[in-house]
Amino acid sequence: MAADPGTDPEPWMIDESAYAGPEHLDAAFVAGFDRKQGHPDPGPDLAALRRHGVGEDATVVDLGAGTGRFALAAAREFARVVAVDVSPAMLAHLRERAAAARAGNVECVRAGFLTYRHPGPPADAVHTRHALHQLPDLFKAVALARIAALLRPGGVLRLRDLVLDCPPAGTGAVVARWLAGAADDPERGYTRADYTEHLRTEYSTFRWLLEPMLDQAGFEIVEAEYEGRLFGTYTCLRRP
Repeated sequence: MAADPGTDPEPWMIDESAYAGPEHLDAAFVAGFDRKQGHPDPGPDLAALRRHGVGEDATVVDLGAGTGRFALAAAREFARVVAVDVSPAMLAHLRERAAAARAGNVECVRAGFLTYRHPGPPADAVHTRHALHQLPDLFKAVALARIAALLRPGGVLRLRDLVLDCPPAGTGAVVARWLAGAADDPERGYTRADYTEHLRTEYSTFRWLLEPMLDQAGFEIVEAEYEGRLFGTYTCLRRP
């Protein structure tokens, strides 16, 4: 269940563990992570993979796997799941959950978008949720190209992240609506302070920047859905 095909980054690349946010390296934060996230349902992501031809014998890579909500659900449907994260605390939590679930087909790998090296035949699908925003845009583009390279032709990328669907002049209005819906209790959700910290210190991007990156990396966007002009979910196919 453990593997280590990650490598050190090239000298010009960033250290992703330094960009992941210190809270994601903290075991106490990780223990309450699913509750703070609102226990997101992996069902729509799994359905998207099945809808685009990912079968039960597939290899699926989860980049930025976190506590493993998607990876463990995927392990019940697909033959091999590789759960990749830069945080030792996240991976320790995920390994415990995988052992408890007897999910022997889950491989836990400490690596990131820029350092993961995929062993074996190309993967059939890659999933990533709320992790790509930890990279500045230059490295997002590099990461997406690396994801395309590890997929088979026709392989599926399922991507969800905080992506603004507005022109620059509309950013304030979109952000204001987001802040208005923040939680009051930090134990139960993300607060206004959490949201503003995210915007100041992480690297969310615009739709009109992300979609050309996907195209340049070699993906065809076949599904794109947005919530509140702020959260984008994409299903993409790797072009031959």
